[in-house]
Amino acid sequence: MTSPLPDAVPLNEVRRALVTKLRHYGDVLLTSPVFSTLKRAAPHIEIDALVYSHTAPMLANHPAIARLYTIDREWKRQDTLRHVASEWALFRALRARHYELLIHLTEHPRGLTFARLLRPRYAVTRERNSDGLLWRRRFTHFYKTPARTPRHTVEMHLDALRRIGVYPTPADKRLVLVPGSDAEAKIDALLAQHRLVPGTFVQAHPGSRWLFKCAPVDRMAALLDRIVASGMRVVVTGAPDPRERAFVAQIPAACAPQTRSGLIDLTGMLSLSELAALTARARIFVGVDSAPMHIAAAMQTPTLAFFGPSSEHIWGPWQVAHRIVVSDAYPCRPCDLDGCGGGKVSECLTTLSVDHVHAMFVSLLHHTAVATS
Repeated sequence: MTSPLPDAVPLNEVRRALVTKLRHYGDVLLTSPVFSTLKRAAPHIEIDALVYSHTAPMLANHPAIARLYTIDREWKRQDTLRHVASEWALFRALRARHYELLIHLTEHPRGLTFARLLRPRYAVTRERNSDGLLWRRRFTHFYKTPARTPRHTVEMHLDALRRIGVYPTPADKRLVLVPGSDAEAKIDALLAQHRLVPGTFVQAHPGSRWLFKCAPVDRMAALLDRIVASGMRVVVTGAPDPRERAFVAQIPAACAPQTRSGLIDLTGMLSLSELAALTARARIFVGVDSAPMHIAAAMQTPTLAFFGPSSEHIWGPWQVAHRIVVSDAYPCRPCDLDGCGGGKVSECLTTLSVDHVHAMFVSLLHHTAVATS
């Protein structure tokens, strides 16, 4: 659906569009409905994406994206000449595309550079109180976000399209992540090696680069004890980051001896695409507010997610069967702090009851069993 807004962008006059999202893995994946919506509304438009290179797998195989450009954060660590050469090569590649529409979904100052140097006819970004005169001159459309009420990040991304007269359908809003044939083949081989049947195991991804978002080791270990005792096997996954690997390693060690034989530890062994392929084959995903949780939503894997300082209303599992584990004893959450008082430990997570968490898991298991039977 398109809107009769007086300043709506005439999409019939747009041949190419660039969508930028210079943020983390999950943030990038949550932009995927923007590409689907714009391509459905204007199939003739070639839609390109610009992201950080390490997040590229989140959009690499999106069917609505024509070209995927990346910025490597390591460029700034190069010597000056190499850094300038890398930036210049990117600029030339983008300028050669002659974009008529720029959609800048990040609070990143590069957006002003893109709008100034690429000179699109239409440029969209989020309205901010701090926007200066230069932003007002270079961008033609500013989309608004609620000042007081929470709104999911996916919807806020789609607000950029609503602002220019393009409204998403329910089908447009689905997250899109395509692992690719190589990733699918590797995971199928891994499952065969471990004698795992798709749809019969639980994937636990207990870590995050922000450890203050993680449930305590003892709570997660106790949950895995109960899951394995019920007869289900658990695949443990995690990022290769040393701090996260060290955290995740404590969990199997804290499990009961009889639980460990039911665990398969793949921490640090999978690429993002392979992680997505694995998640698609899991019966349930158990994790925290992190990119793998959003991957689970994209793969339509039922999700049990722990939320502490961050808001489930803004970052929760999107359009997938799920249960959110939160503490009702802390009215201060969500606080968006890195632990209570900035102390890196979130008491709204450390005080969670194992009985409550397990009950939520069982509820999700039964609910999705009924839904798929």
